[in-house]
Amino acid sequence: MRFDILTLFPEMIDRILGESILGRAQKAGHIAVHCHQIRDFSENKHGHVDDTPYGGGAGMVMAPGPICRCFDAVLRESDPDARRRVLYLSPRGPLFTQDSARGFAQSLDQLILLCGHYEGVDQRAIDEIGAEEISVGDYVLTGGELPACLVVDAVSRLLPGVLADPVCYEEESIASGLLEYPQYTRPPVFRGREVPPVLLSGHHENIRKWREEQALALTRARRPDLLGKSRES
Repeated sequence: MRFDILTLFPEMIDRILGESILGRAQKAGHIAVHCHQIRDFSENKHGHVDDTPYGGGAGMVMAPGPICRCFDAVLRESDPDARRRVLYLSPRGPLFTQDSARGFAQSLDQLILLCGHYEGVDQRAIDEIGAEEISVGDYVLTGGELPACLVVDAVSRLLPGVLADPVCYEEESIASGLLEYPQYTRPPVFRGREVPPVLLSGHHENIRKWREEQALALTRARRPDLLGKSRES
């Protein structure tokens, strides 16, 4: 799957997505992440990409011209038949969820993400490129780069080859419909805290039941809202 990220800070995104599992996935060809510097498409001799907002107000607004020219360049180097969606990371959009990630992973060849900055993006740019607004949570960040990385990470790990085994994501918190059960590794006793005996028993069915019970108990205590969603699905 191809990810194209329109941003003023491509180095920031490269540092995050170029490491660990996603870095290896890119090298193996399971995903392709392309960062595009919006400033390269400014027609201002100083490389300006923003201006003061019409109607007044604090801060600066990203101008439509550089964004749209950057987007046009992305389309020129993309497969014209690719199944794609365009996202603008914004607190005004619907919440990005595990279901969203699964839907993108299963139905798309390309995801184009626009990262806003300053006081936001000229609405005409959003409309012109046909971007859907999407939010990663009810809080405000300084830009769209971190949300874009969250989306790429959540979608990528659902794609074939990115993780070693589907179990790696199917049984994890939220993905399974429940919070994940507690995990333990060596040593069997750490500062007086012991690993639950059932996990040392080698009895696979008892371990499975224990994990299921723990997941249900944790979900009931911490995220009871997920229990209703699990029953609906």
